[in-house]
Amino acid sequence: MSDILNTINATKHIEVAAAQALITPKQMHELALKADATRDFIGAIRQRVTEQRPAVIAEIKKASPSKGVLREHFAPAEIARQYEAAGAACLSVLTDEQYFQGHSDYLKAARAASGLPVLRKDFIVDAYQIDQARAWGADAILLIAASLSLAQIQQFEAHAASLGMAVLVEVHDEQELLAALQLKTPLIGINNRNLRTFDVSLQTTLDLMKHIPSDKIIVTESGILKPEDVQLMQQHHIHAFLVGEAFMRAPHAGEALSQLFCI
Repeated sequence: MSDILNTINATKHIEVAAAQALITPKQMHELALKADATRDFIGAIRQRVTEQRPAVIAEIKKASPSKGVLREHFAPAEIARQYEAAGAACLSVLTDEQYFQGHSDYLKAARAASGLPVLRKDFIVDAYQIDQARAWGADAILLIAASLSLAQIQQFEAHAASLGMAVLVEVHDEQELLAALQLKTPLIGINNRNLRTFDVSLQTTLDLMKHIPSDKIIVTESGILKPEDVQLMQQHHIHAFLVGEAFMRAPHAGEALSQLFCI
């Protein structure tokens, strides 16, 4: 595990303990069970992929540890509406406060403003965070293979499934991919960013895709910045994308989505 992941995960454990002091795990689970019905995150992506159209998971994030603030005028509801109008399949919303300047309120606002399924983008280290995600309205969670043991990933996937939530499992190398392929989720996210060096290479997706069965859906993440990047992936039969930075830096996030994917 990279130093940055170690640091972030340590912060997450502290955050979970603080949150549990305010709302107990039992109370949070009850809130999760009472939340509105989930939207079909996997179905929204699968439909586009089957039709060989771009299945864009459009990300809402204000900042990142490596790039700093990406968007000064940050209005999650407005961005969500723009993404939906531009043809996004799903939304991804950063809820990490310390490193990405995210917030649970951003997820709630984005989901209320659109009809799209929403992923909670955060660093999940405890089942409590999955209950939080569902209570806030999330339809899916991200599980980062580099952060978790196989047993943890399987436990968290089962917990998410019990709440009707989808799981996007993120990998960066073959070892992580081997663990991800033991899960039930069809969604395999390949992060083109090396979390140790922050270098980005689209070759990561092209190398790892060779080891992924055809019944899985590959989601390429990070480094999709121009139409040529999209075309490269489509030439290799990859049609699902998680993109944030390219949209967040643009004056109009929705127009940036349309231009990048030519939709």
